[in-house]
Amino acid sequence: MQAAEATVGGDVLISGLGTALAGVPGPGALLDPPAGDAGADPVSALRGPGLRYKDRATKLALCAARDALADAGLLGPDGELTVAGDDFGVVVSSNWGNVDTVCETAATIRTSTYKATSPMLLPNTASNVTASWVAITHGLRGANVTLSNGPTSGLDAVHWGRALIAAGRLRRVVVVGVEPVNEPVRRLLGGAGPLLDGAVALVAEAADAVGARGGTPLARIGGYARAADLPRAVAAARDGEDAPPDGWWLPEGPLPPTAPHPDGARPARVPGYDLSARHGRCSGALGVFQCVAATAELRRGRGRSMLATAGHGPGDGGPGADDAAAALVLHRVPGPDRGGVS
Repeated sequence: MQAAEATVGGDVLISGLGTALAGVPGPGALLDPPAGDAGADPVSALRGPGLRYKDRATKLALCAARDALADAGLLGPDGELTVAGDDFGVVVSSNWGNVDTVCETAATIRTSTYKATSPMLLPNTASNVTASWVAITHGLRGANVTLSNGPTSGLDAVHWGRALIAAGRLRRVVVVGVEPVNEPVRRLLGGAGPLLDGAVALVAEAADAVGARGGTPLARIGGYARAADLPRAVAAARDGEDAPPDGWWLPEGPLPPTAPHPDGARPARVPGYDLSARHGRCSGALGVFQCVAATAELRRGRGRSMLATAGHGPGDGGPGADDAAAALVLHRVPGPDRGGVS
């Protein structure tokens, strides 16, 4: 596999961050040690009609997206969008997403035929249901994309959000990474260790769109590459970089039974951050988690660039092996920050 790089142009900036994770009060706390008290379930704060029929992934994504939009200054006092929604899109990454609804519906059809299925639940078996509800809730009428692309899915989602903006399809996009924990997920991932149950989101905008509304840029999305192995992906994404990154956000190991590949690409002098060790296996949400946490660090002035990586490539193949690796660079945007991270 040859390295696949972004070829689109134009600066795309991250302007807002959001989290929906028990015990984590905001993006700036993603690297904090685990709290003694797990904290309240973030979805418990959701209000409004229709929640009964939404799956957990959708509820978590709604929480994270709302907070990211608010952090970017794009929601008014009543929660309404303060900019046009016609060129505002949604990209969601989740490998497990609404698997609970799909399994429940399949079981109902198997035991009682399709006549017993719920007309309220059946539409929620569509793989893009989470992205659709985020768009419907906030009036985001631009491109609507869902990725379920294995270990690289989260970084792929951030790249595709940037690509849609740089290509002129959108002016803004909210990118969400979400993975739920429920019984079908536990069955599918038995033996995989602790699992993430949460979501994060970031708002990406064209640079001139941020400036026109007086928004505050937090980071610039730089190079991206997807390749057959991690060293090639890193080399392609960092092509043209004149200094090492100030932080390296590490991929998680392949699923069992494949043994984890060694991390041989990271220079020893570069600090490494393993979000999976703190929050559990993040799967399709990992790349977005990395970008949110890395942007929070850049927002604090901790470094000039960050490197996010996901997947190792197929290695010796076999069940559980990754199919590819991806890397993405984030850069600090010079200028005054917003006075800290919540």
